[in-house]
Amino acid sequence: MLAPLLTYHKELLVNLSVQLAPRHQTGLRLANPVMTASGTFGYGTENNQMFDIQRLGAIVCKGTTLEPRDGNPQPRLAETACGVLNSIGLQNIGINALIKEKAPIWASWRVPVVVNIAGETIADYAQLAGELDGVAGISAIEVNISCPNIKAGGAEFGSNPKSAAEVTTAVKAAASLPVLVKLTPNTSDVVKIAVAVADAGADAISLINTIKGMAIDITRRRPLLGSVSGGLSGPAIKPVALYMVYEVAGTVEVPVIGCGGIITASDAIEFIMAGASAIQVGTASFTNPRAPLDVLEGIEQFMKKEGIEDIAELVGVVRR
Repeated sequence: MLAPLLTYHKELLVNLSVQLAPRHQTGLRLANPVMTASGTFGYGTENNQMFDIQRLGAIVCKGTTLEPRDGNPQPRLAETACGVLNSIGLQNIGINALIKEKAPIWASWRVPVVVNIAGETIADYAQLAGELDGVAGISAIEVNISCPNIKAGGAEFGSNPKSAAEVTTAVKAAASLPVLVKLTPNTSDVVKIAVAVADAGADAISLINTIKGMAIDITRRRPLLGSVSGGLSGPAIKPVALYMVYEVAGTVEVPVIGCGGIITASDAIEFIMAGASAIQVGTASFTNPRAPLDVLEGIEQFMKKEGIEDIAELVGVVRR
């Protein structure tokens, strides 16, 4: 009797690595395209007990300012249809505490950490960048010119090409780290802003931040949020974010990082196909702390199923 014929199938090995700062002298190489979104993942240390965050492409910490901030008045969160309104107001420990308490922890990680910075003046941004330069554990800076929840700075810089470029130039001059610039959707022409910051030296562009909105408690006859308005995130904004990524990625020559309503691997793959070199998972982490890892595993499974060996094959494929 003949022995049964055994057939072995070698599993496809896929390359998920991405270079987010190809024109920077040291670059910013990520093991994979899945990042966390600023303001939704704390400093990374909080989630380290839930899953192996070292498997992610990068951790983006919450927005950091020169001085500690208490944030906006409560309530700060309000659920909406397919989304969340938030008005945190950049509550954070300040740059000095971040460098002293968080950076030493990050220095022991293999996953790169990107520090998101926000200021009220261009000088604030330059000072923040200078403080971070050369600090062990910090791999890059994400310049937040898109936060809708603070009274001064933030989105004010991101709504005008000239001021957006000025902030970018100042940060690049103050730090040797790769610089990502996060853009606001609350502007008449996000492509013009993207071109301005790319021309000013941004190594990559993140978009989008939240869309400004509000909700009203009809019983109390008052806004649901303590600061009246907030930023809308979650699945509700995904089509807007996807289109803006598509438009910007087709115009600038630096990598684009897509963010806005990414819950599943399919969502992430849409952004990559639209032109994003990497993506950020944000609001999904509120209901599923493991969401970034789920997205990463789903991308890898999709590539193996489709016989795609390199993630680069998917970037901007809808334009080819």
